Amino acid sequence: MGVLDSQDRQHSLESFRSNYALINLTMSSVFMYEPYYNFDRFLEQALRSPMNTSDSSQVERASSFAPRAFKPRMDLHEDTDRNLVTATFELPGVNRSDVQLDVHDGLLTVAAETKFSTEHEESGYAVRERQFGKFSRSLRLPLGTKDTDIKASMSDGVLTITFPKRSPEQEPRKIAIN
Repeated sequence: MGVLDSQDRQHSLESFRSNYALINLTMSSVFMYEPYYNFDRFLEQALRSPMNTSDSSQVERASSFAPRAFKPRMDLHEDTDRNLVTATFELPGVNRSDVQLDVHDGLLTVAAETKFSTEHEESGYAVRERQFGKFSRSLRLPLGTKDTDIKASMSDGVLTITFPKRSPEQEPRKIAIN
C-alpha cells in the first residue's frame, strides 16, 4: 500500500462522507439499521489504494446499501411465579399458514414467509405490487423441555409462544449423605 497524497485523501474523505449520508438515509427508512455493519468496509475503502477500482468493489459497495431482510421484533418475558417464558413476535401482514414452528435438538425455530400482493388499474394499465420475504429465528429451549410443553397462538399479526422455564427434571434436588 502506497502513501496517499492530499488529493487521494480528499477523494477518500468525500467518498466516506457520501457513504455516511447514505447510512443516515437508511436510518430513517423502514428497514432495520445496523450501525456497525459498514464500519470495516469504510475503513478498508479509506485505506485501499485509489488505483484499485475493480468491478467487484463497485458491486460490493452497491449491494451493501440494499435493504435488509425482513426481521420482525421479538420480545421475551419470563414469569418466575408461573415458571413460564413467553416469546412474542410481531408479524404484521403474515398469515398464520405462512408461519412454521420446529423443535429440533433443543432449538425452537420460528420461520415465516411474507407474500403480499395488490393489483389495481391505473390510467388503463394493470398495476401490481408484490412484496416477498423470509425470516427465521431460533431460541434455545431449557433442557428437558418437551414438544408438548410448547404452546403457540397467533392473533392480529402477533405470534405468542409459551414454554416452561424449567422442567421438573431441572429442579434442584437435595441428595442425602450416608
